[in-house]
Amino acid sequence: MRTTDFNFLLPDELIAQFPAKERHGSRLLHLDGNTGNLQDKAFLDLPNLLNPGDLLVFNDTRVIKARLHGEKLSGGKVEILVERVLDTHHALAHIKASRSPKPGSRLLIAGELEVEVIARQDDLFHLRFDNDRPLLELLDRYGALPLPPYITHNADATDEDRYQTVYAREPGAVAAPTAGLHFDEAMLEELRNRGINIAYVTLHVGAGTFQPVRVDDISEHKMHSELYSVPNETVTLIRQTQAAGGKVTAAGTTALRALESAAKSGELIAGQDETDIFITPGYRFQVVERLFTNFHLPKSTLLMLVSAFAGFEHMHKAYEHAVQQRYRFFSYGDAMLIERQN
Repeated sequence: MRTTDFNFLLPDELIAQFPAKERHGSRLLHLDGNTGNLQDKAFLDLPNLLNPGDLLVFNDTRVIKARLHGEKLSGGKVEILVERVLDTHHALAHIKASRSPKPGSRLLIAGELEVEVIARQDDLFHLRFDNDRPLLELLDRYGALPLPPYITHNADATDEDRYQTVYAREPGAVAAPTAGLHFDEAMLEELRNRGINIAYVTLHVGAGTFQPVRVDDISEHKMHSELYSVPNETVTLIRQTQAAGGKVTAAGTTALRALESAAKSGELIAGQDETDIFITPGYRFQVVERLFTNFHLPKSTLLMLVSAFAGFEHMHKAYEHAVQQRYRFFSYGDAMLIERQN
């Protein structure tokens, strides 16, 4: 398939720049991947669309303050976006500068925090933060929340709250698992009261999630690699759910990618690993039977993923409908609940 097959016309005014007034205040488009049937709903209708005994799997990664501003000691401004925290003093990062810093050069953040460039690894730089404090503490002090490139305002206190899920607990992402942003504590409690179980995985979302596909033939695209973890408890709950006839719903494409990566051998196995799984139409899903997700960018790998899940034609019509009905798109936008095409 071609990248242009996944393009669509999206008016700029449908790109949500701010979250809904309440987390639960979004709209919900329900798509049946077998029939193509579409229903316009509200997010608060979600418990009625699931069944007692079903399982919702969330990604509990926490967004870190990964964006740093400073200068090269040799002169010139730099902007750093930490892609992955390696340990208490080292990270891999993207760097924007008039000239890329060379290994051995030093950077100064906020006039006081020194950073050494250790090496370059393709598009990323290996950095050492010269400070006694752990790196995550330094990012909390000197960094800023890295909002997506299509959000035009700088992150403020509202974003620090709303661009984070209420269940975030494992720091390491540079982008939020945005399907989870709709859920508040009241909705989680309502789901539990309805007999819908909840489990967690962790996938630290990288900045590559916003990278466009730059090749014409999608089979030539190389995905970025991300760290994920699937606990034993989650594997047990999935097996129990499916054995009892319930459905597994991934709350977001990142939760889905973690689960499908953990089942690449044909059997779902708990553990930690890296994944660069690229899901396109024709992929055979191993674990997830229902997907809750936001609306995705044109020509993006995530649009290709949901097209694989619901069927290319059905997803194309669903996005046409969403544009016509003025749904809000991307991270702060509305949501879809998709029943997998068998």
